[in-house]
Amino acid sequence: PAWLRRLCGQLLSERLMRPNGVQAVVRGIMEGTGAGGTGAEAAAVDWRRCDTVAKILASCPQQCLSLEDYYRLVCPQILDLLHIQDKLTARQFQRVATTTLLTMAKEHPQLAEKHLLQPMLAPLLRCSET
Repeated sequence: PAWLRRLCGQLLSERLMRPNGVQAVVRGIMEGTGAGGTGAEAAAVDWRRCDTVAKILASCPQQCLSLEDYYRLVCPQILDLLHIQDKLTARQFQRVATTTLLTMAKEHPQLAEKHLLQPMLAPLLRCSET
């Protein structure tokens, strides 16, 4: 029902914009993937799930006051997904992070540059300036 979709969307949006909310949402959705099925079958399911999570993360929720605010709150958390230590989890999280980054860069290039690409490339730029 529509009311349930709206409520779930509102709860998801609220969680995403909290500290460590992106990681909690990704963990909740991705939990239990990477096991079972044949190798190719499991990999395809894993890719589809990662793409779905990336689309969710790249979409600004209706409850958010502005797209700029959403990017400011969520993008640093997306970059944090690149630093997960557990190997199996890291692979999935990195896949989600890179797909989200690409999607955001296509949809809103200026905001993605400001909130994703500049922070990610800052160490390289500092090295090249000296």
